[in-house]
Amino acid sequence: MKKLMKNIKLLSETGEIIQKEIRIDGNKISEIADCLSIGTDEVIDGKGKLALPGFIDLHIHLREPGGEHKETIKTGTKAAARGGFTTVAAMPNTNPVPDDQGRLDNLLTKVEDDAAVRVLPYASITKGLEGKELTDLESLTKAFAYTDDGVGVQTADLMLQAMKRAAKLGKAIVAHCEDNSIVYGGVVHDGEVSERLHLPGLPGISESVQIARDVLLAEKAGCHYHVCHVSTKESVRVIRDAKRAGINVTAEVTPHHLILNEQAILSDDANFKMNPPLRAKEDQEALLEGLLDGTLDFIATDHAPHAEYEKDLGFLQAPFGITGLETAFPLLYTHLVKSGKLSLKQLVDYLTIKPAEVFGLPYGRLEVAGFADIVLVDLTEEWTIDKDTFYSKGKNTPFNGWNVVGNPVLTIAEGKVVYQDEADIVHT
Repeated sequence: MKKLMKNIKLLSETGEIIQKEIRIDGNKISEIADCLSIGTDEVIDGKGKLALPGFIDLHIHLREPGGEHKETIKTGTKAAARGGFTTVAAMPNTNPVPDDQGRLDNLLTKVEDDAAVRVLPYASITKGLEGKELTDLESLTKAFAYTDDGVGVQTADLMLQAMKRAAKLGKAIVAHCEDNSIVYGGVVHDGEVSERLHLPGLPGISESVQIARDVLLAEKAGCHYHVCHVSTKESVRVIRDAKRAGINVTAEVTPHHLILNEQAILSDDANFKMNPPLRAKEDQEALLEGLLDGTLDFIATDHAPHAEYEKDLGFLQAPFGITGLETAFPLLYTHLVKSGKLSLKQLVDYLTIKPAEVFGLPYGRLEVAGFADIVLVDLTEEWTIDKDTFYSKGKNTPFNGWNVVGNPVLTIAEGKVVYQDEADIVHT
């Protein structure tokens, strides 16, 4: 059945909000015009809200298989839909790791059965994420890209060989950058908070020094190299210099590193524990500058759900990671757009067309013949983040109780309504 979205607004290429209507036929957009005839279509009355391309998050953790007490493909993708995300890429730190063709095929089957939105699974660079032996990358081409996210590949030769093979396959190497020899057991940034709370500090140089190594390896291998969750000013500088040198490096930044710095940590509350950790104020400022000047390419949440009892253990024992899918847009809109640091068009691009362009994905735009991935957003709604209402199993957020503006109220993935706020949207 066709769907007709009436009484909606769109964001033009110049950032102007304009009145339009959209017709959906199957999983594609068939028409966009000022006024469309109704016919036999199902009509969705958008009540004047803004229709945007479905958001894309290329760094999330769904935990399944092996970590279903934290999250599942079903709960994680429902959380994604609620947050306005219609395409997500799932990291491979699961049990078992998708490090061979059979395990990857099993994961793809589970995704087909349970996912509410489009899921692009990563495969691991090394077997078991152990950093010792490369996987058979050539048998894992159904994967979105290759990564050992959660651990840095410690050996330069191993990373170089992975990059050479990935380059031949036309695939990206995606890296969590961390030199284990200078991590020193850190659980927070090595700075003011580590001293105040008497916690071991994690130096920023452990991230940037591995990025510096890897961009040179990527240049040698001719590989697309993508840096996960950049967090330090030195990392931004290294990536900026590498791009100027013509190296094929791209990078992402998280909402929490843009919005928070280490000064937000007031006590031993592991809901503020993530890797990389919240850095110094000057790092936070450098991340926004890097995003604005194109050094950092897009925003990704690093959605990392954990059970509450795990996070209750405090910084020294709790696992790293926070949830992010259901809070990303309102937090970014409130703290970056409403504050004047970004335009609405810039924010939307960082969540849609920018990640799509970096990885050559056919998503991220509202256009005729394009996929009907659409999120309807209420830019005026003021509400309070409440972790107990999350669709995700993970309630581990440092933003619980924060007041925000802007809320996704309807999400359509490939023409199918996968989330809606019943109070806001009318179907006829």
